[in-house]
Amino acid sequence: MQRRELGNIEEVQQISLEDALSSQEVEVAFICSESSSHEDYIRQFLNAGKHVLVEYPMTLSWAAAQDLWKLAEQKGKVLHEEHVELLMEEFAFLKKEVVGKELLKGSLLFTAGPLEEERFGFPAFSGISRLTWLVSLFGELSLVSATLEERKEDQYMKMTVCLETENKCPLTWIEEKGPGLKRNRHLSFHFKSGSLENMPNVGVNKNIFLKDQNIFVQKLLGQFSEKELAAEQKRILHCLWLAEEIQKYCSSKK
Repeated sequence: MQRRELGNIEEVQQISLEDALSSQEVEVAFICSESSSHEDYIRQFLNAGKHVLVEYPMTLSWAAAQDLWKLAEQKGKVLHEEHVELLMEEFAFLKKEVVGKELLKGSLLFTAGPLEEERFGFPAFSGISRLTWLVSLFGELSLVSATLEERKEDQYMKMTVCLETENKCPLTWIEEKGPGLKRNRHLSFHFKSGSLENMPNVGVNKNIFLKDQNIFVQKLLGQFSEKELAAEQKRILHCLWLAEEIQKYCSSKK
């Protein structure tokens, strides 16, 4: 944990991790730290009897995520993984576009600046929001192959993942990161009834973090059914499992 002076932010006194864990006044923890620290912080707050909202990915391990959900259940606490990418206008547009259409093949390319793997995990984990899009649009996927090209001296990497839907339709997911690469998303989906090439301008994403926090509050108030919670947990665990399988596949090819 980064040590710094604890001052005031907008007249609210900051407190230490130790004080947050022990305070009876703290009932909920929002974890917005480096991905590599998520698992430890979630465990500490759940064990201290706090509800938890955590940025994706919840953990860098499928087994750890399962274990933490079991712990949350034992403690009677809500563990919520934030997924603002599912609240974006772009995703809402895509969801409407793919409904009722039969996919033939598709691809999703994401580019951005460098990201430290030690802090944010293997690219399949740090880029799990793209994987979540694909799973949410086309259902559970299986891994066919994956490659990772790295030039660490240039801070460059390119991960190419070949996936398959349950109907054996190919999906390609590419994460490319390096200096000078702009944050951008390129997609191409081909259906029996036509094609969707790249994303039109569908408007500004408004208050997506607040919307996600509202979902968390609804869970705290018991306004989500067991069926809804189970479906969400299944999707999150499937994406974490896929990310781990991709990492294993790439490591085996080194």
